[in-house]
Amino acid sequence: MLKIRLSRQGVKKKPCYKIIVANSKKARDGRFIEKIGFYQPFNIQNNILINTKRIKYWVSHGAILSKKVKFLLKLK
Repeated sequence: MLKIRLSRQGVKKKPCYKIIVANSKKARDGRFIEKIGFYQPFNIQNNILINTKRIKYWVSHGAILSKKVKFLLKLK
């Protein structure tokens, strides 16, 4: 099963996240199929960049959005 979820990057206590499409059985920061955006929560502007066309494509192919990604889509 495919999931669209966050993958943690960055340094200790200052995370940034990649929004990725990955197999649900893979580790959180493991292999992924495609990077479709990023989220930087501790940046001054709280940067969010999401490729909505690719999200629609992957959802049409059966991918499931995680709770946090759904929340970020509402913010954007």
